Amino acid sequence: MTHVPCALTIAGTDPSGGAGIQADLKTFQELKSYGMSVITSVVAQNTTGVKIVHHLPVDMLREQLEAISSDMPVHALKTGMIASKDMMGIIAEWISKMGAPYVMDPVMVAQSGDPLIEKEARKFLKDHLLPNASLITPNLPEAEDLLGGNVETTEDMKQAAEAIVERLGARAALIKGGHFHGEAIDYLFDGDRIHTFQAKRIDTKNTHGTGCTYSAAITAYLSQGYSLVRAVELAKYYVTEAVRHSFDLGHGRGPTNHFAVREEVFNKWM
Repeated sequence: MTHVPCALTIAGTDPSGGAGIQADLKTFQELKSYGMSVITSVVAQNTTGVKIVHHLPVDMLREQLEAISSDMPVHALKTGMIASKDMMGIIAEWISKMGAPYVMDPVMVAQSGDPLIEKEARKFLKDHLLPNASLITPNLPEAEDLLGGNVETTEDMKQAAEAIVERLGARAALIKGGHFHGEAIDYLFDGDRIHTFQAKRIDTKNTHGTGCTYSAAITAYLSQGYSLVRAVELAKYYVTEAVRHSFDLGHGRGPTNHFAVREEVFNKWM
C-alpha cells in the first residue's frame, strides 16, 4: 500500500471558509497531506463574527472518532474549537490511545471577540487535554488565560512558553506574536530550548483564520515526518504568505489565502 501522510482535524466549522474545519482541510490539501475531519460544533460565522453555535451530541463526536480510528491511519492530528468538558474528556481519552503527534490550538475566543468555549471547560482543558499535546499554539490572550498572568514583552513570551511546558504539562509550546507589536515573532519551547521564528508584519486586516491555518500547517508537516522545529519553520512561512496574499472578501476581516504558495498564484498576486 502506498504511504499517504494523513492529518486529522477535530474542530468546529466556518461556513465562510476562512477558519475552523474548512481552513484546516484547505491547508492539509495544499501541503499534500490527506485531510480528515471530526466536527465538534456547527458554527454560523463569517468575517464579521459568530452568529450562533450548535454543539453536536457527544455520542456523535465519539462515533466520528471511532469511525476514523477503526479504518484510517492518523499520522498527526490537531484540535481547534472544543466547547465543553464532556467533549474534551472523550477527545482526550481517544488521543491518548492514538500515539500520533497532537497539535492543540486552544481556541477560546473568535478573532471577532465572540466566546467559543464554555468557561467551566477552560480548567478542564488545562488539566486533562493539554497534557496530551505534543505542541500547543496559543496567541497572547490565550497564553494569558492559560497561565493567569500578563504576557506583554518578548521575554514574557519566552517565559510563557516554558511555563506551559513545565507547569501545565504540554511537551512543547509555541507562543504566537500576532497580537504583539513590531515584527511577527513566535517563540517555541520544545522542552529543551527556545527557538525563534520571525517574519515581517504584514499590514492587512485580512487575518481571519490565521491561527487555524498555522496550526493546521504544523500538523500537516508533522504527518509527513518532519521534526517539530522544521514543521513550525515551514508552517510559519506558509501562514505568512497566506496573510501576505490574503483576500479582501466579506465585510469584516477577510480570509487568508490558503493557496498562496502555489507558484502561479505568487505570480498573479505579487
